Order: sequence, then structure tokens, then C-alpha cells
Amino acid sequence: MMQEIPSFHHIHLNSTNPDAAIAFYLRQFKNTEKTQWGGLPALKSFNDVLIIFNTVSTPAPTAPQSAIWHFGWYVTDVRARMQAFKNRSEVTLLPLYTGEAEEAVFINTDTYPGVDGVLGLTQAQLQDARQKGVQPKGGPGFAYMQGPDGAIVEYMGDFSVERFNHIHLYQEDPFCAQLWYQRHLNAPVMPGRVSPTPVTEKNCHVERGASRTWPALNRDGMFRSPRAAVLFGDVALTWYPPQDDQPLVSSRGQLYDHFGLGVKDLTGWAKKLKNEGVHFLSDIEVINGIRSLMIEGPSREAIELVEV
Repeated sequence: MMQEIPSFHHIHLNSTNPDAAIAFYLRQFKNTEKTQWGGLPALKSFNDVLIIFNTVSTPAPTAPQSAIWHFGWYVTDVRARMQAFKNRSEVTLLPLYTGEAEEAVFINTDTYPGVDGVLGLTQAQLQDARQKGVQPKGGPGFAYMQGPDGAIVEYMGDFSVERFNHIHLYQEDPFCAQLWYQRHLNAPVMPGRVSPTPVTEKNCHVERGASRTWPALNRDGMFRSPRAAVLFGDVALTWYPPQDDQPLVSSRGQLYDHFGLGVKDLTGWAKKLKNEGVHFLSDIEVINGIRSLMIEGPSREAIELVEV
């Protein structure tokens, strides 16, 4: 029996103070409300996506790097929101370094635009843009802020409805990961992130691009090639290759502990995934009346399937 495409259900964070974290997000993002799920405190987005919090006694680590990098929101007017954040002492905006000495901006459209669909320029492309007198486009774009517990939160616009929009990950082999999510979780590929050639087990291993690009949260730029993404409902899982040569670690116990997908037939999904040799972190459990199981993704990201 073919299983339906799962819905995106939640991202699960380990926090030293969930109530304070929820209050922070309530103040920064519209169309959110405080709730509970499975006996745990949670924040609910307009599109029913949850940020669920587990209480920990000491700050959860964000290093060494796991597959899960950050999460993000659509907002209706990103520049108005950026200005509002600048006026709030509790909010720390994260600079995007432009690749020119120590210069930085707070939104990508305040520096040179990317080319060929890539959201950044190499040093050679930056030099070419300077020589040609290319100007920033201005207008909507993407920006970052520091969330509670050390979380990185991206906000972008301009969109018609404010809502939780994506999780950004790293994957050891981006196109192989895309194939894994298609095969095991029935995920459709995000438009615009399709490989130029059909992805197979034989050709999915693509070497990381040799050049770093800017703007980037890191001064030394970031690798943005190859890139891939899948969709679960209106939430994207989008990823780049790792930024160094260290293997990605398990997300369990880190700040971004795991993310969850909603399914209707958990027993059927468990059978399917076991037959396909997917690595299980836990079999079906019932906690506070909710049936769930935990599997591991291609770069050790923990994925919870919950019966909804």
C-alpha cells in the first residue's frame, strides 16, 4: 500500500527555559500562539506547525555540527520587521558578511545579488560585480536573528501570510539525501532545486563546489553547491553540503534535537521503512496518548513520525 506524503508537524528544541523562549517568539512573530503537545510546551504557527520544547538543565550544544542548521519564517514585510527588530533590545540581528573585508549587511539584498539562482557570489564574481558597478537590488530578501538558547532564526519576505516556512540543513551528499527523502518519505522535490540530470544512486554523489560564496553568516563565506530541497506540505527542507570536512553528528541531544512529520497510518509506515532498511532510533511508542517512532535521516538527522 502506497503511503501518503507526510505533513510537516514540528521541530523539537532542547531549551533551558521553554516558557521564556515561547514568549520571545510570540513577541517577534505574528500568527503564533502558545500551546502544548504531548504534555510539552509548544509554539504554534499559523499553518499548524509546532515548535516543541523539551526542558534541559544546561544549554544544549550546537557543535559539533549536526545536519540541522536553522529554521525560518515567512514574514509579510521583511524590511519593516528588520527595523522593528533593531528597535527591540531583546533581539540580536545576525550580520551577513559580504566578502569585502569586514563589511556586513543585515539583509542579503543590501549587497550584490547572486547569479544563476545561487544566493551568493564567489570572490571572482564579487570582483566582477565591483568592476561592472553592479548595485544591490534592495527590497525583500532573507535575514537572520539570534533566537533563545542560541538558535539561528531566518526571516524572509515579502509574503502574503506569516508562517513557519523551512528548516535548513546540511547533508553529506545533497542529491543522495534528496533521493533518500523521495524514496523513503515520499517527499516531492522543491521546485527550483531539481538536479539538472535525473538523480539516481549512481550519479547522486556530487563533489562540493570548490568556491565559497557571500553574503554569509560566516566571515569566510559558505559553500552553496550542490544544493537540494524537498517539501512536506508548505514547509521546505532545504540543504547545502557541510561547511568543513568534519562528519555531521547526530542531532539528538543538540539544540535542534529533531523534527517531526505527521502520518495517518504509523503502523504501515513502520512496516514500509523497516522493509526499506531505514535506521530506527526507536520503534513505535505511545506517550501521553500519542503514537510515534523515530528514524535517522541520511546525515544522522533524527526524524520523528507521529500519528495524526
